[in-house]
Amino acid sequence: MDETGGAEPLMSIGAFARRVGLAPSALRFYDDCGMLHPARVDAGTGYRYYSAEQEPRAVLLRRLREAGMPLTGASAVLDGPREEARAVLEAHAARALDTAEAARAAVGEILCGLEGLEGTAATRAVVGGAELAGAVRQVAPSAASGPDREEFPALGRVLIELDGQEVRLAATDRYRLAVRTLRPLSLDGPRRRLLVGTGELTAAAAWAVRLPEVRIEADGRGARLLGGDRSLPLPASEEEFPDYRPVLDGLPAARHRIIADRSALRTALAEPGAADPVVLRVVLRTDGDRLTLAAPGREAAELPAVCTGPPLVIAFEVRTLLPAVDSAVGPDVLLEVSGPDAPVLVRSADQGSFTTLVMPVRQG
Repeated sequence: MDETGGAEPLMSIGAFARRVGLAPSALRFYDDCGMLHPARVDAGTGYRYYSAEQEPRAVLLRRLREAGMPLTGASAVLDGPREEARAVLEAHAARALDTAEAARAAVGEILCGLEGLEGTAATRAVVGGAELAGAVRQVAPSAASGPDREEFPALGRVLIELDGQEVRLAATDRYRLAVRTLRPLSLDGPRRRLLVGTGELTAAAAWAVRLPEVRIEADGRGARLLGGDRSLPLPASEEEFPDYRPVLDGLPAARHRIIADRSALRTALAEPGAADPVVLRVVLRTDGDRLTLAAPGREAAELPAVCTGPPLVIAFEVRTLLPAVDSAVGPDVLLEVSGPDAPVLVRSADQGSFTTLVMPVRQG
């Protein structure tokens, strides 16, 4: 039934509910909450009537509730300033993503823990051959070698994680950490962690680089890399690789940022010197955006750089910092520093999926 309110026809609660996709009970609830009052309420019968002008507000309210928005947030979007509405929506979207990721991870862990599932179900990930080879080239140099590898065998290997919608490669020798994330063309099966020797993985990458696509496959029988008509085994170790994610998640905010020419920085780092390992001292001066490199047995080198933050003096072993600079992509390299004794994040402007952490050394 339609009522007339002035010159505009009013709709009954049932007709309005059908028009905006809400149940009459929901409209009564939003009236009680002050979110959507009727245009008119019959004093004798208590019937609610709505106008056509209320339709956009009702539809937006329905969409907000379908997205899981609480009423307090919905009120800000409906009636608050535009800037506040945008902030509320962005914060809600971020929370929804976090909740979905936590649920996915929890379900994945439960599935992997079901008796017999982990050992029998296969996990398959398809990635680009050249992309996989590039990731191995970037990550493998951060694996431990020599005495460190003998003392900690797991650190002499590369961790491959097949997880959700990502393939991650990670390696660390305790003084640096490299992590590269790949977006696979496809990935299905339970979460897997493969600890593969650097030699075997480097050889597999040299073969994979010529192929448009390769498949990483792991099940109860082991792991392998498949492409074309060939299959290469990936012998995986049962050793325990350290959980690197708390290290990345716990990094303090950067107080200093240095953007330098990667080739020039690499040349300065590789300059022969009298000491081995050479300790590099990087000085950030605020009077001209210059990056000064000094080391025992060398002449100081100055490079143009974009430097933000207060003056900084920080030292590295060249054998630790140089591979991180080598592994970056593109003409520039970015160093994010929170303090002279904290891990330094080495980034590339051309590849956000690769992260390297480098530990500084004490200055003396």
